[in-house]
Amino acid sequence: MFPARVEIGQKHKQQDEASSRASWNTPRSDTRSGMSYATRMASSFALTSVMTVLVLVGVVAVVWSGVFSDYTRANMTDIAQSTAQRLAQEYELNGGWSTSYLASVADSTLSSDDIGLQVVDAEGTIIYDDSWPAAAMVGSTQGSSEPSSHSLISSAPTDAAASVTRDITLTDGTVVGQVRLWVFGSDALLSKADTAFRDRTFNAMFLASIIAVAISVIIGILVSRMLTNPLRRITGTAKQICDGDLSARTGLKGDDEIDRLGETFDEMATSLEKDLKHERRITSDVAHELRTPLMAMLATVEAMQDGVLPTDDEHLETVASETRRLSRLVQQMLDLSRMENRTAPLKLERIDTVSFVRRIVDSQQQLFSDHDLRLRFSDDTQGRPSDIEADPDMVTQAVVNLMSNAMRYTPEGGWVVVSVRTSRRNVQIIVSDTGIGIAKEDLSRIFGRFWRADASRAREAGGLGVGLSVTKQIVERHHGYISVESELGKGTTFTIHLPREHTAEPSSSTIEH
Repeated sequence: MFPARVEIGQKHKQQDEASSRASWNTPRSDTRSGMSYATRMASSFALTSVMTVLVLVGVVAVVWSGVFSDYTRANMTDIAQSTAQRLAQEYELNGGWSTSYLASVADSTLSSDDIGLQVVDAEGTIIYDDSWPAAAMVGSTQGSSEPSSHSLISSAPTDAAASVTRDITLTDGTVVGQVRLWVFGSDALLSKADTAFRDRTFNAMFLASIIAVAISVIIGILVSRMLTNPLRRITGTAKQICDGDLSARTGLKGDDEIDRLGETFDEMATSLEKDLKHERRITSDVAHELRTPLMAMLATVEAMQDGVLPTDDEHLETVASETRRLSRLVQQMLDLSRMENRTAPLKLERIDTVSFVRRIVDSQQQLFSDHDLRLRFSDDTQGRPSDIEADPDMVTQAVVNLMSNAMRYTPEGGWVVVSVRTSRRNVQIIVSDTGIGIAKEDLSRIFGRFWRADASRAREAGGLGVGLSVTKQIVERHHGYISVESELGKGTTFTIHLPREHTAEPSSSTIEH
C-alpha cells in the first residue's frame, strides 16, 4: 500500500478551502428605457437590408442608365445616317430639298414625336427644324423652300453630346449639309419589348427588395432570440443568486462566446456558493473554538464564586490554561489573517538552511523529551549549498508548526526526524514522524482552518487546527509549495519546498494522489 500524497503551493494548484472570500453588492435597478436587445437586433437586420437594397438599386440604376444611353445613341446614329443618305440621294436628283420633302422625310423616318430632326445646308443655315411651329405652312406661304431662320425659335439642344450629327455626303464626296437628331424623352427610341423588359426589371427589383427586407426582419428576430435566450438565462440566474438562491445555474454548455460566458458564470456561482458555505463553516468553527475555553473558564470561575470549588492553585491553573489556549487561538487566527491578506511584511535574508533548521531542532529538544518523543536532525544535502532567500521568523514559525503537529499525533516513544535536502532549483525542509497518520480522503482538507485528524486528541494536546493553514500561507508567501505523504498507522511526512531565489510569481496550489 502506497502512502497518499498531496502537494500545496506555487508549483501545484488546489482550491484552498481556508482562504475563501465573498462579497455582496447591493443591486441597482436599471432605469434605462427603450427597445429591447432583440428588437434592436431585428431592426438592425432590417435597416442593413434596406441600405443594401438601396445601394443595389442605385448601382443597377447607374448601370441601366449607361446601357440605355448607349442603346439610345446607337439608335439615333442609325436614324441620322439613314436620313442623311436619303437627303443625299434627293440632292443629287433635284439639286436641293423642299420643305415639304424634308417634312415627309421627317414623318417617315422618325418613329415618335419625341424625336427631333434638324437639317442644315452647306453654309450652316438651318433649312428645316421639326421643332419650328408650322414650319411647312410658313414655307409654303412665302413661296420659298427656306423658312425664315430669324423668326422661328428652335428647341434643339445646344449640347453636342445630347444630339447626333451626320454629314450629307454626295457620291463624289461633297458635303452639302448636315442632319442633326435628338430625343426629347427617355422612351422615344425604346421598342415595346425594350419598355416591357425595363418595367419587368424594375418590378422584379422592387419585389426582391420587399422580400429581402422581410427575410432580414425574420432572420433578425430568429437570431436575436437565439442570442438573447442564453442571455436571459444568465440574467435570470444572476437574479436568483442575488435573491439568495446560490444553487441556481445557467446550465449553458458550448463552444461559442455566450455559452462560454454561461459556463464561466456557473463556475463563478459555484465558487461563490462554496466560499460562502466555507465562510459560514469557518465562522461556526471559530465560534466553537472560542466558546469551549470560555465556557470552561466561566464554569470554573462561577464554581469558585459559589464555593463549589476552592480558589486554589489547581483551579486557577485551569483558568489560566484555558486563557492561554484562547490566546493561542486568537494569535494563530491573527497570523493566518495577516498571511492571507499579505499584511505581514517579508523581511528577506540570506540564510543557510542546514544550520538554521539545526538550531530550530536543538531549541525543541527539551519539549519533545518532555513528551517522551525522540527528535533528530538529518543533513541530507551531501555538502551541496543550501542557501535560500527567506524571512527567518516566518520559516521558523512554519517549521515549528510542523514539528508541533508531529508531536501531537505521535505516540510516546515515537520518532520525529527533521531533515534538509537540496535540488537544483529549491531546498526542502522535511518533517517526518511515526504518528497515527492521515487517511487518504482527508489529505485534501488538512490545510483548512480547524481541521484535525483526531479532534479529541488534538484538543487534549492543545491543538487548534490552524497551524497547518498558517504554514501553508507562509510557504506560499515565499513562492514555494508544501507536500505531504501519509499512511494510517505508520506516520506522516511534510516537505516544504522553498526556491533558492525569491520571485514575484503568484502562489497557487494543486492536489496529487
